[in-house]
Amino acid sequence: MAPAQLVIDFDDNSLLVPLFGEHDRHLARIEQVMGVSLVPRGNRLAIIGEPVAMRAAKAAIDDLYQRLKQGLDVGNGEVDGAIRMAEALGPDADAVDAVDAKRRSTSADDTIVNTQKRVITPRSPTQADYVRALRDSEMVFGLGPAGTGKTYLAVSVAVEMLLKDQVDRIILTRPAVEAGERLGFLPGGMDDKIDPYMRPMYDALYDMMPGEKVIRRRDAGDIEIAPLAYMRGRTLANAFVILDEAQNTTPMQMKMFLTRMGENSRMVVTGDASQVDLPLGTKSGLIDAMEIIRGIDAVRLIEFSHADVVRHPLVTRIVQAYEGREHGLLRGKAT
Repeated sequence: MAPAQLVIDFDDNSLLVPLFGEHDRHLARIEQVMGVSLVPRGNRLAIIGEPVAMRAAKAAIDDLYQRLKQGLDVGNGEVDGAIRMAEALGPDADAVDAVDAKRRSTSADDTIVNTQKRVITPRSPTQADYVRALRDSEMVFGLGPAGTGKTYLAVSVAVEMLLKDQVDRIILTRPAVEAGERLGFLPGGMDDKIDPYMRPMYDALYDMMPGEKVIRRRDAGDIEIAPLAYMRGRTLANAFVILDEAQNTTPMQMKMFLTRMGENSRMVVTGDASQVDLPLGTKSGLIDAMEIIRGIDAVRLIEFSHADVVRHPLVTRIVQAYEGREHGLLRGKAT
């Protein structure tokens, strides 16, 4: 008896090379992760495998094909994102409405971010919800493990709004806390001392704007990158303000930051409550804020999980391993 299969017909052969990838590497990735066999035949692609896996693979391939038809790029990251979202559909992966809803969730106009250097699209449903929240809400908390795009997406939306003159400036800040190390004396002036702490935020900006424009905008005051201590006493109006690594704030610092909000401003707080670098016994301002703001309807809270990690696939497995151990320790304490 011949194994079950699904067949996809493509109406634009010119898109098949970028869809399948160089030497069919995108197809190989889908086969490896989703446990199916993919056999291209002209303008058709046969999917062979278990019914649920076949339907999920079809949903992922349909999603990538529609991206290409929209003029968007498809690379390794987009393939992994399509796989992740298709698998999230579960048994509904064969339902047209479910597939269309997923595609609208991640490829619709309200989730595509245009910057000067690239077009950025979400790679998970949670990321899509986060982009919508960043655009629609005045205050957003993005919480979750490393590699989920919390800061990157926030900076991308901030850049887009600055380029569209929806805000006058971008302010990026984070607490200057060492990650479990003691770096000692750092040479140079104040900018030289704080630059290592701010470097990840510069990296995100340079990924979205030409370097000379970042420098020009910074010198003009349109972009400010500064440690959290510099925010005290200010009212931040007409600005898109991002507080990164918020788990390393104290409760007083967090209160100070949140009360800086001015007219026509957006505030975004990102952090991972499992990676606190504060001295032992010091409560995290992020954890403290979560206990306070959960009941405030106007504040959007987006929580990411290991399923949203968009870095190297091994990062997802590492995050899962740490989460598994932490949950085991908590269960041990409970008993």
